[in-house]
Amino acid sequence: MRFRVVSRMPLLGMLLCTLFAQAAILSPVQAQSARSGTSALRGMVLDAESGASIDGAYLFLRPPGSSTEAQEQTTDAEGSFLFTSLNTGEYLLQVSRTGYRAQRLTVDIPDRAERDLIVYLHPRTYQTAPVVVTGTHMHTRTEKPGEVATVLRGKELDRELGLTLAATLKNETGLAMRAMGPAPARPVIRGLGGDRVLVSEDGNKTTDLSASSPDHAVTIEPFAAERIEVLRGPKVLTQTPVTIGGVVNVVRHDVPQDMHRHTLGTLGLYGESANGGVLGSFRAEVPLQPVMLRGEFSRRSTGDLRTPEGRLYNSASESTDLGFGGSVIDDGSYAGVSFRQFDLEYGIPGGFVGAHPDGVQIELERRQYNVRASHTVDAAWMHDITVQLSRAYYRHREFEASGRIGSEFRIVSYPGKIWFSHHSLGPIDEGIAGVSFEYRDFDVGGFVFTAPSTSVNVSPYLYERLELGPVQVDAAVRYNYDRIAPLEEKLDARIGQIRTREFHTWSLSATALYEISEVVHLGANVSRSSRVPTIEELFSEGPHLAAYSYEVGNPDLADENGIGTEVFLYHRFPTLYFNMTFFRNDMHAFIIPRNTGEINYATFLPVYATSGVRALLYGGEMQVRWDATDALTLDASLSYTHGSFRDSGAPLPQIPPLKGQLGVTWKTAAWRFGLNGEFADRQSLVDEFEESTAGYALLHGFAQYSFTTGQQVHNVSLSAENLLDQPYRNHLSRVKAILPEAGLNLRLTYKLHFEI
Repeated sequence: MRFRVVSRMPLLGMLLCTLFAQAAILSPVQAQSARSGTSALRGMVLDAESGASIDGAYLFLRPPGSSTEAQEQTTDAEGSFLFTSLNTGEYLLQVSRTGYRAQRLTVDIPDRAERDLIVYLHPRTYQTAPVVVTGTHMHTRTEKPGEVATVLRGKELDRELGLTLAATLKNETGLAMRAMGPAPARPVIRGLGGDRVLVSEDGNKTTDLSASSPDHAVTIEPFAAERIEVLRGPKVLTQTPVTIGGVVNVVRHDVPQDMHRHTLGTLGLYGESANGGVLGSFRAEVPLQPVMLRGEFSRRSTGDLRTPEGRLYNSASESTDLGFGGSVIDDGSYAGVSFRQFDLEYGIPGGFVGAHPDGVQIELERRQYNVRASHTVDAAWMHDITVQLSRAYYRHREFEASGRIGSEFRIVSYPGKIWFSHHSLGPIDEGIAGVSFEYRDFDVGGFVFTAPSTSVNVSPYLYERLELGPVQVDAAVRYNYDRIAPLEEKLDARIGQIRTREFHTWSLSATALYEISEVVHLGANVSRSSRVPTIEELFSEGPHLAAYSYEVGNPDLADENGIGTEVFLYHRFPTLYFNMTFFRNDMHAFIIPRNTGEINYATFLPVYATSGVRALLYGGEMQVRWDATDALTLDASLSYTHGSFRDSGAPLPQIPPLKGQLGVTWKTAAWRFGLNGEFADRQSLVDEFEESTAGYALLHGFAQYSFTTGQQVHNVSLSAENLLDQPYRNHLSRVKAILPEAGLNLRLTYKLHFEI
């Protein structure tokens, strides 16, 4: 007996599925269906967060496009349901329950047999007794274990929230943080940063310059996010051609996709001691059927960072994040618009070789308009079609201490996507086909000598999932056409011929997952990755004030490409999770800006030249989580990446060291307490002009308390980082030569979730 599982399966859900499957073998309904000559649909409705059964859920079953032969019922006390006397064919099943997000799915009913189904509903609110859980909101029909490498939500997200998106994710397995001070920080995955890690909001690529230089910040405020997910595997090709990196997606649902019955909202406050930072945030979702409205506002202010060895001057920041949207929702389809504005002012510390003596101040802003519509077709083979269009404006200015503008950047971009998902087609279980496109206008000012340019990208892609007995295969392919045109061509520039470049590239990724048993899986991935050089990598030829570097591009760069392989093994027992991964990325024309050791004496800045080199990156990751008792959980993780030049064997620059964590958590109905040890090895495998860093061991702790008052749920989190106030340095920080990272840092987060 085989079960189709809707959405991702929690550990308790795995156990319930196993017991349910065993019970189904002797089901009397199957015998009854055979005798009556008709088919049946039997199943359970479970909570997607806890795996608990949901009683009183309403189910409506009918053939698509028809109101005849429709049946309806509610689940019993065990969360079970049963539809009998069904004809063979495809049915539409709608499942809803107060406090949960509705599910709408198609079910194939076999001929004179019983179909078993488990439906997971995701909570709309944030409570299970007095225990607070953030609702998970999935809008994909093609998600399976292994696609989402990391998800932060609910209490875990509250506990890990930091100043930036990168600071929030830095302790996740396989992730690190590139930084040039507290505010300009960006996630790094397995030693890969820049454009190899796509950062997005609700699947929209963020328009900023954070991928191009370490002094540029990500234009995302993480505090009010519903969840933060790190995606890997073939499905990343629906968003980016880089298969060896990944996608960091912040889920907000600025364009609402589900209708609530009541107004839902969140009020948040945040403070931390290491920088005197404070934040206030408010979010509300208001139903005015058939219109759903959403609004959000956050304001953050921080001072200079305090470390065990002194204050990191000129590292303060202030930011404002504002977003609102609305959509018309009808029977699984929706159409809506949204707007988001993010403003940030922050400092880049000075005081080291090559730096501006008094540091640099940066002001940036991003304004983005989005239009998104999705229509559920439920035709013979197509499930739905979605269109997404955006306009983004980004401006970035860098000021010297005197107030003089040293650098200025402006980007206006028009990205968009059209895609559809389809039903089963033979051995193909389901899939996605689409095309993304973007027009980008890049302009510069001040003392920047990168050529103003425009770029065009068009990328069709296809993602499919096959089920071949005990083996599941996910495969995706993406073709990219890119045209980068400078406003003025210079055939005699010092760096070479600055001219229009066109690129035709393609990427491919396939993952096979073999089910050794219901709790043990073995998988492998093979991929071809590609990446087109950025405008800065092609055309830069001068000083970059805030990056403290003299940047030399290469207009003759070829596209970056390479072959990645990965093998992983994971166990999901009721009380034990274990995952081990090994990867190897063999890269051709790996594009990196590298310190040449030379000084430009007109500016007294070190010269960084961009080139394409052959490179090899390999390593491994391990995660273990053991629920020793209902209250006690032990967990551990380890991640390692080695990077080297293929021709010389010398180390690549900016590779994070071996890093691991050991943690223990004690939880009751309302409380959670935990201690976590973080350690990193010395990183002495460095490029010729790169500094090594010493190893370190840190101790962190946290306490969380949740309680309810009427329809309000309160979640209070107190985190203590670096409890022993140890000095340590982040190897991927450009300012590590000045001072270490923060010392003892107390972070207090309060979130009030309410329903009206």
